[in-house]
Amino acid sequence: MKSVGALNFRLVDLTPEQIAERLGVVEPLTDSVRSLIDAVIRTEVDDDRLHAAREKIDAIVADLRAEQKPGSFGLEFTSDLHGLPWGNAAVGARNAIAPPMRIVHHEDKTATCEVDLGAAYEGPSGLVHGGVSALLLDQLLGEVVSVNDKMPSFTGTLNVKYVAPTSLGPVRLHAEIVNREGRKTFVRGHIATTDGTVTVTAEGIMVAPANLPNLG
Repeated sequence: MKSVGALNFRLVDLTPEQIAERLGVVEPLTDSVRSLIDAVIRTEVDDDRLHAAREKIDAIVADLRAEQKPGSFGLEFTSDLHGLPWGNAAVGARNAIAPPMRIVHHEDKTATCEVDLGAAYEGPSGLVHGGVSALLLDQLLGEVVSVNDKMPSFTGTLNVKYVAPTSLGPVRLHAEIVNREGRKTFVRGHIATTDGTVTVTAEGIMVAPANLPNLG
């Protein structure tokens, strides 16, 4: 493993089989912690059981902190530039705060995602927090550019329009590239309910960094 550039990109020597093996360990753990978050929000057990649960959780945290890296997770790349953003706030395989967001990239260079947003993503009662909607669209719009260009791209601007309330539960997202001007790529996307009703739209400009580290 080596780090390159100030952006904390790291090259790792992992085969697809090794990546799958690692994900097979960390993703179930992340799912369990995500379930814990949901349980803490919605539990109605008595105070004694809450105190007991906290003690157990504190013990697990202490065990996991016995060996850990300093700072953030950063972004790992394999030798073929396959990104492993496992600490990412939207798609991180090791980040239980992240929604279980799995993005699909299509041959027409669009990207879609289906995600089930539970109690942890609530803003107004029974509705998705507007900041969560923006987070999801920011990630999807950025990825549709980065994956098609095979290099990182960063958000320059993001304009979000809340067309209608988005209820907690399953939603569908779509993103597409609209135009390009030099290092700028113009994108748009939306969030919709499972019946196709659009609730949030977004337009953005993604910018390729001028001083991108050479990962080759």
